[in-house]
Amino acid sequence: MKRDEMISRLEKPDDLWDIIVIGGGASGLGVALEAVTRGYKTVLLEAYDFAKGTSGRSTKLVHGGVRYLAQGNIRLVMSALRERGLLRKNAPHLVKDLPFVIPCYRWWEVPFYAIGLTLYDLLAGRLGIGRSLPLSKRKTIQLLPAIKKQGLKGGVIYHDCQFDDARLAINICQSFCEAGGVAVNYMPVIGLLKEDGVVSGVLATDRETAANYEIRAKRVVNATGIFVNEVVKMDDPGKRDLVVPSQGIHLVTDPEFLNGKDALMIPKTPDGRVLFAIPWHNRVVIGTTDVEKDDIEIEPHPTEEEIDYILETAGRYFEDPPDRKDILSVFAGLRPLAAPAGEGKKTKEISRGHKLHRSGSGLLTITGGKWTIFREMGEDVVNDLEKSGGWKRTRSVTGKTKIHGFTENTDPYSLSGWYGSDETLLETIKNESGQNKKIISDKLGISRAQVLLAVRHEMARTVEDVLARRTRALQMDAAESIRMAPEVAGIMAAETGKEGEWVERQIREYKELAEGYLIGNPKP
Repeated sequence: MKRDEMISRLEKPDDLWDIIVIGGGASGLGVALEAVTRGYKTVLLEAYDFAKGTSGRSTKLVHGGVRYLAQGNIRLVMSALRERGLLRKNAPHLVKDLPFVIPCYRWWEVPFYAIGLTLYDLLAGRLGIGRSLPLSKRKTIQLLPAIKKQGLKGGVIYHDCQFDDARLAINICQSFCEAGGVAVNYMPVIGLLKEDGVVSGVLATDRETAANYEIRAKRVVNATGIFVNEVVKMDDPGKRDLVVPSQGIHLVTDPEFLNGKDALMIPKTPDGRVLFAIPWHNRVVIGTTDVEKDDIEIEPHPTEEEIDYILETAGRYFEDPPDRKDILSVFAGLRPLAAPAGEGKKTKEISRGHKLHRSGSGLLTITGGKWTIFREMGEDVVNDLEKSGGWKRTRSVTGKTKIHGFTENTDPYSLSGWYGSDETLLETIKNESGQNKKIISDKLGISRAQVLLAVRHEMARTVEDVLARRTRALQMDAAESIRMAPEVAGIMAAETGKEGEWVERQIREYKELAEGYLIGNPKP
């Protein structure tokens, strides 16, 4: 994960790669890891930072999808449950078991959800992680102390997993590079190369140096999530859009509003959506919305209506619900849903399954999907490349590939535990000097050593990279992350030899970004 070393491997214009993957989110990383572990010479190019877009703004769940079961999408649920089990085995430092409790306020809901969730358990087969059970009113309150008690009849408990999305993205990228792949962030593709009408590579530009690179490959994969339409139109300007965006937002509060280790799940709110309240990094993440959007942007913003919706809906189920002053951060993400063929279909009704599209020029685009099935998506893409290219069929090994950082001995409630085996590396950096042991945020428990690790080993290039995705400070407490920005910029500048102008620009740009994650009056 040394960016300069990666770029040096792209500077030979006569080199021919097997596969170029455009996009460093969940789908692109899944394709890249699948390709390199099957022996293909692979490059991954990301226009911004890894997981900067949708893949760093999820609900933090690795799950089969209870609501997809309710929609009758058994195939998606089965594949997601299988992938949940595999990811839990391959990245136990990042994927943690999490009990979910559904509070029931009508007498028939307890047996109804208990039966449905028993089917959910059965579909997981040998990769199941716990048994769904009905709960008495007393037990439901014990597990969810903050739940509204008036009218409560009982509950149902079931099991899924939570994870840290951006940390998983970085660890997958590290696994990809360790297997021989080349990954570069801040390297947007600005054009496709063609020979006799067939895509033969890409033209990319380095945002840091403005240098252009012609990179040639046998096949090119468009895995850019919400931006797939842009790359498709580089290939064929008249092509119809393949994805439609749907926005979801999440509110982050102190843990007191859940007051327990179990998650809350409301399978059907009054307007037919799903509500989660999930313990995460000593915070509670509450969401989400599902709103159709016209504009696709890298930094989407929550609307007042979305914020009000989540607060109002949460207020129906909490005895002492949070209000605006309690929100530590609010983040928005755009889901790249496969565009429906017909008109009038609501985004919440569009399948989260993935689709492959091969153009006449050979560009392969993957649309849809979700984090839980990132590995399966990658396997499907490489299978298609082999079949359509007449390549020798190879076997997927990613079902048993341990993700970088793999260790089974971590504290699920410790922030440093999410580093897995890299905790040893973190300790090494701390022991270089007494200064490196300094905690730069008592609120979040983030140390100077974590900043240095991000710069040296995780390809962090900006203050935003460190605070938003390597340490998650932005999503845990936006105001605190703004306070930390000057010190983080100074640490990065000293490590990389940057000048004072860089520091000032980084602080200014980060503050402008992070202020979009604040609402109301953040707690001091």
